[in-house]
Amino acid sequence: MVSISCEMMNGILTAYLFGYLLFLLVFVFMVYIAFLIYTRAFKEMGFSAFEAVMILLITLMFRQPIYICGVDISNFYLFTYNNWIVCINIGGGVIPIIISLYLLIKRRLSLPKVLIALLAVCIFAYHVTYPDVNRGIVSPFPKWLVPGMIAGALAAILYINEPRKAAPTAYLSGAMGVLIGADLFHLPELLSFDPGKPTIASIGGANIFDMIYITGILAAFLDAVLFIRRRKA
Repeated sequence: MVSISCEMMNGILTAYLFGYLLFLLVFVFMVYIAFLIYTRAFKEMGFSAFEAVMILLITLMFRQPIYICGVDISNFYLFTYNNWIVCINIGGGVIPIIISLYLLIKRRLSLPKVLIALLAVCIFAYHVTYPDVNRGIVSPFPKWLVPGMIAGALAAILYINEPRKAAPTAYLSGAMGVLIGADLFHLPELLSFDPGKPTIASIGGANIFDMIYITGILAAFLDAVLFIRRRKA
């Protein structure tokens, strides 16, 4: 009986170890694929892999509150209203704005085309999100994927003859479309609620941070895939 019990125990431990290693392998593989998608998207926008990694690290660093001498430096204070302390998050608000302006100027994007894509994404981003007094601006899965798909598709159509400008336009319209359509357009609705105590409303932060980030990268990557054969030709 003791021998059988030991064999069973060894079998259980082996199966557990195998399952753990398999999970770890799958996790590492998924992280690797996500990294490839991320760097590919930024490469299409004109950034090197090193620059893409630095942007990622800085963005993620400022995603969470960073207190220095009691002051949160991850958010820029804007104003206070109805117990809401309204700020703009550096990682999810300021950095995407800077990148978008850089792409607009550096890649000499057509302002009318950018505005068309931006307006469309704003509309879709507004309709797939809603304000919640406890969680801020939220969007259920898979609806939060819609703005990125719209940004990628429109940029591909608008720049069908200039594929090199499609990915930058997709990122710009995707990231800024979510920031404006989801956060800014819903801000008056959120501020109409009284949270009962001082509460931070961070533009580009909390749930919208992920949506802005993923939308911009997804849109740029989709355009990279759509135009890959054409560029090789």
